[in-house]
Amino acid sequence: MPKASIAMLIALSAASQAFAQGLTTPVNSTQEADYPIKYAIYSSAWGTRSDAGLRLVAQNLSEHEIILESVLFQDEEDPKTQAQLKLDLTVRPNAWAEKEMSYVDLLFGNDCIGQTMHQDWKLVEISNYTLNPSVRGLIIEDTDSFRIYQCVRNVRVSWVDTETGEKSDYTEWVMYHFERPRPN
Repeated sequence: MPKASIAMLIALSAASQAFAQGLTTPVNSTQEADYPIKYAIYSSAWGTRSDAGLRLVAQNLSEHEIILESVLFQDEEDPKTQAQLKLDLTVRPNAWAEKEMSYVDLLFGNDCIGQTMHQDWKLVEISNYTLNPSVRGLIIEDTDSFRIYQCVRNVRVSWVDTETGEKSDYTEWVMYHFERPRPN
């Protein structure tokens, strides 16, 4: 059996096990189910050496308007080293919103991210949603044309429900989604 097929089978097996474990966990106990704001961060600067900025796209899954105030990235070894995306992005109920901003380095303070960037992977997006966080650090697809890899880190998110005035400030995980062409 070709190496690529074996790697794909191992990845699919691990993903299936992680998915099956998720089915035995009550839905309301997962962190992803508790927070109504989903977001992804993109930058063309990750694929080329440019001064391109960042773009954040957010989805509000709640019935109330939300203001996504900020997302704080901290170094896992030295929490004093940090980068904060100050957003103040209003997202209507059950709607999408996006914001363009200046480039901020979000590629620091995590061993998996640092090692992956040094191995010729291209960062495609950073987001707070995926199949299952237990799939981290795993090649989840290996085809003849490309490979995908993911790293996880914690961030601090702050948002306000404009109807109730309730402020939420919590730590959650985000996935760094990498890809690269297969070598010839």
